[in-house]
Amino acid sequence: MPLRLWPIAAVLCLGTAGCARPLPNSHTSLEALAAAVLDAVESRDAAALQSLALDELEFREHVWPELPASRPERNLPFGYVWTDLKTKSEAGLKGVFAAYGGRRYQLDRVRFTGGSTQYETFVVHRESVVEVRDGEGRRETLQLFGSVIEKGGRFKVFSYVVD
Repeated sequence: MPLRLWPIAAVLCLGTAGCARPLPNSHTSLEALAAAVLDAVESRDAAALQSLALDELEFREHVWPELPASRPERNLPFGYVWTDLKTKSEAGLKGVFAAYGGRRYQLDRVRFTGGSTQYETFVVHRESVVEVRDGEGRRETLQLFGSVIEKGGRFKVFSYVVD
């Protein structure tokens, strides 16, 4: 596309899911996302784990507009909802480090026990269960993250809340 047409294309794409940019640090499969989380847990890389989850801007731009909580009649400010999610997610992440940090696992599969919720442009899969094998080959079931957002065929940790 010629450079002079980019502003026109950008205007045409505003508000359409088909032109939305992918979530940064998202993965093409659920397994690739879970493997990235396992690698970051093993290396105790908090920054990598945080980058694998939604940040404030991503939540504001990609998620918040479609949530029922964002409706004016609900009277829930964005800042309140985001701060609550972030605080709980950070606490969950500390629990993940305490329980699994530094340990190596081989991923078998990821499943969700809490179902999925379809929104207009994304799906949230809740209550993750990560099935792995430890260094001795023993099977374990881990709760490394709570939910995953799937958008545009890509996956990202929604939060590390694992109630």
